[in-house]
Amino acid sequence: MNISNFKNPFFIGVAGVGMSAIAQYLQGIGMQVSGSDRYFHKGEYNKTKEQLENEGIKCFVQDGSGITEETDLVVVSTAIEDTVYEVKKAKELGIPIIKRSQLLAMIAKSKKTIAVAGTSGKSTTSAMLFQILLDAGLEPSIISGAGLTSIIKQGKIGNAYVGKGDWLIIEADESDGSVVQYEPEIGLLLNIDKDHQEIDELIELFTIFKNNANSLFIVNQSNALAKSLSENSKNDFGFEKENAGFNAKKFEQNGFHLSFEVLNQKFEMNAIGQHSVENATAAIAVAHQIGVDLKTCAESLSKYEGIYRRHQILGQKNGVWVIDDYAHNPAKCAASIKACQPLAEKVIAWFQPHGYGPTRFLRKDFVEEISASLRENDEIWMSEIFYAGGTAVKDISANDLIEDIKARGKKAFFVEDRNDFLNEVKSSLSESSVLLLMGARDPSLEEFCKDLYEKL
Repeated sequence: MNISNFKNPFFIGVAGVGMSAIAQYLQGIGMQVSGSDRYFHKGEYNKTKEQLENEGIKCFVQDGSGITEETDLVVVSTAIEDTVYEVKKAKELGIPIIKRSQLLAMIAKSKKTIAVAGTSGKSTTSAMLFQILLDAGLEPSIISGAGLTSIIKQGKIGNAYVGKGDWLIIEADESDGSVVQYEPEIGLLLNIDKDHQEIDELIELFTIFKNNANSLFIVNQSNALAKSLSENSKNDFGFEKENAGFNAKKFEQNGFHLSFEVLNQKFEMNAIGQHSVENATAAIAVAHQIGVDLKTCAESLSKYEGIYRRHQILGQKNGVWVIDDYAHNPAKCAASIKACQPLAEKVIAWFQPHGYGPTRFLRKDFVEEISASLRENDEIWMSEIFYAGGTAVKDISANDLIEDIKARGKKAFFVEDRNDFLNEVKSSLSESSVLLLMGARDPSLEEFCKDLYEKL
């Protein structure tokens, strides 16, 4: 199968962040794209639907009406089951059905692709690299797992862009195992931390990813497990690691401003946290390998505006900074908390875990990582696990994690209904504190965080 074989693809679940990105990309290269989503309802406004329609993508309610004789490909996400009526209709009409990751692999083969992999930081690094290549005049394309602020400002979803140049930047996802399907020109590995799978499974997946990279494989030397897959350190990057070719030194965080040096070139960015510097250094390493000079990289990153719900600053009220973040695995939650600590004497972090299976699988790691990240004054609050439906066994609660963290002598609190959180936490808030809101997968989180800030 070749991407040029299709003209009228249909996406089941087109409003999802991964699906909408590919749908917009295909529309942007001249296809007639359509799709449906369970969140689309007749007579009811849906922002994502409006944004997709503004790009020329036809949107339907999930009743099968959008799949016609002209439809030549049906795309499904991993969440779409064979029992869905539209899948049955596609089968009856003899229309090929493929998963989103298979389609992305096909698209990747049609371009010079940079695939960004790792258990954390893929969206941020992809966005930084896109900004650098754009400012270098290379006119790149991107298919991302998060909206770029610079594109969102144009009224778009922001997770896809079609450029005229040769380079395409994609995220290679390990959570569904699809990372092994890509054969990129350049493979980039940011880190390996326990997330959706055990470490030995992740090592196996990323090893195949490494072997599939056509011309260059770049690794974070600062992450011990990632470093174990390193082939040639002169191309690699790191944080204060002398053996890495692109090594971030002289790191300083002053409020929401970062500065550091790579190969004696000074960089300044509006961002927070060591992890942001590692992501930036990864983007610099890749850009430099394909001919972008360090000065151009520095000028570009100084203008980098960030991505949707990655340490997104909602504002400051009564001396309290409110920050919304997508952190959802143990390493990300810990890194997010640590990144906020230079901003204030006290960080109050709220977290909504997602999925009973993932929370059960990562319970010990959440407890260890979050406990280790908290200072004496810091607090962690959790509300009940987000449930997206299905046949999950509800044999664990976020309160189990809170009790485990409390047992380690940390300040930890459970508030079952997140709508009660603001009233409960108000007595803990004071001037010179940060309120960090963390969670993923729940489409209502953005509105919840904005509403909380408005009521603060």
